[in-house]
Amino acid sequence: MQNIRIIKSACRMCHGVCQVLVHMEGERVVKITGDPESPTSRGYICRKGAASAELLYHPDRVLQPLRRAGKRGENKWTPISWDEALDEMAERLLKIKRESGPQYFAMMHGTGRPYENLGARFANAFGTPNFTGVGHICFWPRVYANIFTQGMSEMPVCDVYGQGGVEPQCVLIWGCNITGPKGHNSSDGMCGALLQKVIKNAQKVIVVDPRRISPAENADHWLQLRPGTDGALALAMINVIIVEDLIDREFVNNYTVGFDRLKEHIKPFTPEWAEEIVGVGAEDIRAAARTYATVKPACMQWGNAVDHSMCNFHTARSLLILRAITGNLHVPGGDIVFERPQGLRVKFPYLDIDFAGFRFMPLQNYQYALDGNHGKQNISSTKRFIQDRTLQFLDFLKYNFYPLLRKFSQGEGQALKLMAELKGARYPLSPVIHPPTFWKSIVNNDPYRIRALWIIGANPLLTMSNSLLIEEALKLIEYIVVSDFFLTPTAHYADLFLPASTWLEYDEVHNSGAHTFSVFPRKKVVKIGDTLDDQEVMIRLAHRLGMHDAFPWRSHQELTDWMLKGTGLSFEEFCEKGILTGKARYYAYEKEKHFFRTPSGKFEIYSDTLASMGISPLPIYREPAFSPVSTPQVAEKYPLILIGGVKMADYFHSEGRQISSLRRRNPDPLVEINPKTAASIGCSEGDWVWIETPHGRVKMRAKLFDGIAENVVCAQYAWWFPEEAPPEHGWKKSNINLTFGEMDYDPETGSESLKSMLCRIYPVGNN
Repeated sequence: MQNIRIIKSACRMCHGVCQVLVHMEGERVVKITGDPESPTSRGYICRKGAASAELLYHPDRVLQPLRRAGKRGENKWTPISWDEALDEMAERLLKIKRESGPQYFAMMHGTGRPYENLGARFANAFGTPNFTGVGHICFWPRVYANIFTQGMSEMPVCDVYGQGGVEPQCVLIWGCNITGPKGHNSSDGMCGALLQKVIKNAQKVIVVDPRRISPAENADHWLQLRPGTDGALALAMINVIIVEDLIDREFVNNYTVGFDRLKEHIKPFTPEWAEEIVGVGAEDIRAAARTYATVKPACMQWGNAVDHSMCNFHTARSLLILRAITGNLHVPGGDIVFERPQGLRVKFPYLDIDFAGFRFMPLQNYQYALDGNHGKQNISSTKRFIQDRTLQFLDFLKYNFYPLLRKFSQGEGQALKLMAELKGARYPLSPVIHPPTFWKSIVNNDPYRIRALWIIGANPLLTMSNSLLIEEALKLIEYIVVSDFFLTPTAHYADLFLPASTWLEYDEVHNSGAHTFSVFPRKKVVKIGDTLDDQEVMIRLAHRLGMHDAFPWRSHQELTDWMLKGTGLSFEEFCEKGILTGKARYYAYEKEKHFFRTPSGKFEIYSDTLASMGISPLPIYREPAFSPVSTPQVAEKYPLILIGGVKMADYFHSEGRQISSLRRRNPDPLVEINPKTAASIGCSEGDWVWIETPHGRVKMRAKLFDGIAENVVCAQYAWWFPEEAPPEHGWKKSNINLTFGEMDYDPETGSESLKSMLCRIYPVGNN
């Protein structure tokens, strides 16, 4: 046996922050373990990260470009070279652009991979406004709430890294399950293992979740709310803190605006009001609010559940206000933001901060955006949004809004003139083209049907709602390109398949996000087959399309060097250093004149900007699209509340079902059911049951769990069966997104009520 050598790297099986050790025997990866010297993950590695080599060497992984040889769905492919693939793609896209216009090409991306870094720039440079993904239901509603409230896209995170020498004494976990024995990493780049340590040492723990997740088992307060009612609970907690005068008066008086208006606004939202909606006792709400306000410092770890509702933007604003009025923002042991590492050109999805890529899009092209508002400029209510014309606010807008794509290169005065003439989109705070509207426009050919779609690292048949509509749309698109590791159910609709490299196969500057600004080197350790990383593909294709100004780099390596140039480090030196981490900005609001980059220069409890856009300037509550309250007639037939979109520790969205070590732990799709509910329908542990909603039905195995209410069930999502025959691979059997169809969407963000659908459950049997 050869000697084992170890290479330090950073995992990318999800979008966490885990540094790892790659164990090599010769030129083969034999094991991956956590790096105990890492200041962010501290030796932790989850099961997905440890299984990375199984992905790398999987026999079904596609290792060279493929061109479709038969009809869609026949699974007939011809292997081709990268030059052939990219030449064909460039030829087809330029033909469509010449014949129909750039808007007839669209791009779609998945979640949490480096392809996000250049995707928006590529779309802008090509001239298409039709760039879409899952941002409206994942993370970005909270980002926008933070932008309007604090004037920054940097998200507050729990101070688990301890730069200030103080640990949180109270931990509030809200709609987030990243701890427990499975150690799941969250989408916010927070390592669950570190949060576990903080919870263990804290004086008090509060959990807001319909399920008894691991931290709830020993929590001081577990608020088991009705799914989808987070906004009502948050307003009631604010009410308690204000009525009982538990606020941090120094912070509120000196660094916020609108508190007096909030004080009046919050009066009706009593714990008794919330009890009727949320299903949590009024005194329990009071007790939890008092604990959070008085046991300091307190941190709040929120999660994706906040995004899956009809009022996600307002709920997120409420939770930010909770942090602020109790004095738990930007203090040691509270919720903090970080500086960026000095000199580093940080990549971050949508923002294109250092790239200034938005200037490559002609402003008039936005009238063609497939956002349901065709013929009007899709710049998200900028006419009203720009009333405060300070240079500071202009810069804030320029750097922080994907929908506000505009031609700033024309100068401030011209930009303001253009903005003053613009009208708003249907969902003004959706960070991308609203996916349900996008798919519907293709099926209905209204206002037009795109001719080409490039899907990068996404499997929308499994990961987006209304799956049958998406299937219909894919059949109607003239030319589809998919970049992925495997031929997924979505990839079988492709005309061209581009095989992606895994994180082990290319050099990368790995940014953990705008919230912690920890940046790691990820070093190429091996190369399998003829694959390319997605950024390299975009750069090569961009030059074939003549987009040289937008893509001045000739390779991904040049892009990496450009990112590091300001640090004075070469990539090899960066690898030796191992990490660049920004400093926590404790009490920065006292030290920095423009820390809050809002029109007022303060934390905006009341937002004049939102008022000018026709959006409530103070947080409100809306019922879910389907609920016993909003649709009682539907609830008569479908009496249970379905929590969908639930992520699993062993899988990353639709990825990992073909990885043996992961599949053994979670071999079948599961739905959690209270034992009393199961008994009432004649169901036992492990039985297959139908989950039926007004939109469709799927089957899963019952997992009896007394930590969920009798009127609630919780289903895993994104299930397909790679072992079953192509092209479907059984994606219609247990895909929970088949049970979510057309519904009312959040009017600000376009989000969907994915955690609160109405359903009924019954044994499969002969049904």
